[in-house]
Amino acid sequence: MEVENTKEKQAISAEIKRLREQIEYHDKLYYQDDAPEITDHEYDLLRIRLRELESKYPEFLSPDSPTQKVGYKVKSSFHKVTHKEPMLSLDNVFNEGELKDFVERVKSGLPKSEWPNIEFFCEPKIDGLSASIVYENGSFSLASTRGDGVVGEDITENVRTIKNVPKFIQGLFDDGIERLEVRGEIYMEKVDFIELNKQREYDEEPLFANPRNAAAGSVRQLDANITARRPLKFFAYFLVDAEKFGIETQAMAFERLKEFGFSVSYPTRLC
Repeated sequence: MEVENTKEKQAISAEIKRLREQIEYHDKLYYQDDAPEITDHEYDLLRIRLRELESKYPEFLSPDSPTQKVGYKVKSSFHKVTHKEPMLSLDNVFNEGELKDFVERVKSGLPKSEWPNIEFFCEPKIDGLSASIVYENGSFSLASTRGDGVVGEDITENVRTIKNVPKFIQGLFDDGIERLEVRGEIYMEKVDFIELNKQREYDEEPLFANPRNAAAGSVRQLDANITARRPLKFFAYFLVDAEKFGIETQAMAFERLKEFGFSVSYPTRLC
């Protein structure tokens, strides 16, 4: 029996190693090269399987596992930006049971008397490239990618070319706050993506795999003139240090972001 257990553990260890290598390979293609080889669903299945194995066999969990990381390492060709606050990503759930587990974790942090008052702010997920935009004294001053969550890429000049990104926020700092950081997503609408690929096909250029990678590839250009010719848009979903503005909920943050002149995802619902 001990021999069988040893063989089983060896097989599990080998599968975990193989999954990590596959995920790291596809992460590089997705985040750094903007050229994925598999679908999002196929990628999710790899991560789900790895997460299941690491949960069942915690002795194989390692800090350098893809499940313990956020984003990607920045390209050496971009200037590095250290985020003032870590820029994390949201976790996924893939079935009703995982959603129920999330709700239970929310409940566990609150007294039972508060459970009937729990509210959820629901908003659409638009797949693009996460970005942070900083305003100093009301003026657009810095834009960066998420990177690995701690260090990102400076994409300031590229983001300046996105038409619906406010370049100045009038009257923002009347209350003495000099710095504003907004986080959101740079994306490309499907109709614009189709037209872009038609043009690339006509010009005999490689086609983009999907709108997300078209957006990411457009933003992470060393020549901002190329970015300016791409039909990119930005929507905001997070206000850093929101409490400085008296904001207590995500619903309130959305309203303030709209007041600042940002586009936000739609429709939303407070549940």
